[in-house]
Amino acid sequence: MDLLLLLKAAVMGVVEGLTEFIPVSSTGHLILTAALLNMPGDKIKLFEVVIQTGAILAIVSVYFQRLWGTLVGLPRERQAQRFAMNVLIGFFPAAFLGFLFIGVIKGVLFNPLVVALGFIVGGFVILWAEALQKRGAKARITEVDNMHWTDALKVGLVQCVALIPGVSRSGATIIGAMLLGFNRRAATEFSFFLAIPVLFGAAAYDIYKHRDLLSTADVPLFAVGLFFSWLSAWVCVRWLLRFVSSHTFVPFAWYRIVFGGVILLTAGMGWIDWTA
Repeated sequence: MDLLLLLKAAVMGVVEGLTEFIPVSSTGHLILTAALLNMPGDKIKLFEVVIQTGAILAIVSVYFQRLWGTLVGLPRERQAQRFAMNVLIGFFPAAFLGFLFIGVIKGVLFNPLVVALGFIVGGFVILWAEALQKRGAKARITEVDNMHWTDALKVGLVQCVALIPGVSRSGATIIGAMLLGFNRRAATEFSFFLAIPVLFGAAAYDIYKHRDLLSTADVPLFAVGLFFSWLSAWVCVRWLLRFVSSHTFVPFAWYRIVFGGVILLTAGMGWIDWTA
């Protein structure tokens, strides 16, 4: 296996891990990184999906005790049952719509203008949500365990907006939850937990659908990408939990707005194919 290709896989893994759980859209960053590293082709698209599982495993690593406790407590503990049900309820709307319309989304919506607008509009929504918080809007939900099933459903419906390219799944769920009465930490944690079934499901579906592209020769490439995705996501998740306890998401909002401008510039000049 080419060492340069493995180095590129490591870079892609780091980009995935650092951007998957913050509200900036990992997809847009992976497209840009793949273009800069000259890594086109259908196999790289599959690689981008596969390394998402590394980021999900980081969530499992950070919250292993919570997740294991929920799993073993499901037969008899009401709190474990309630937590699992809320995650499933939050997962269902986007999974259902994604399964029905993934072809339309990729064929019609995945163009530079839509992606850029997803970034820019999302940035202004974050600024709006933070302005409401600054005015003293009191959080109704301070812990994930305080959620009602209707709260999970509302966040799940908001997550559907992330089917639009450029919006960001984590951005939609975190900011949507904040607007629905969650504090920053509870919104961030529920977004993490929702990522587990959403990203595992998407990865499993794409791997099965494109299984003919896989070969044993690709094992080192995928293994390197997975490892660095896991490592960087593990670092990012732990950092983000500390960050939200004393900071706002305003820096991410301005970053999104600037990045949206970068998409329009690079697409307009023909430097990067954002539909790739």
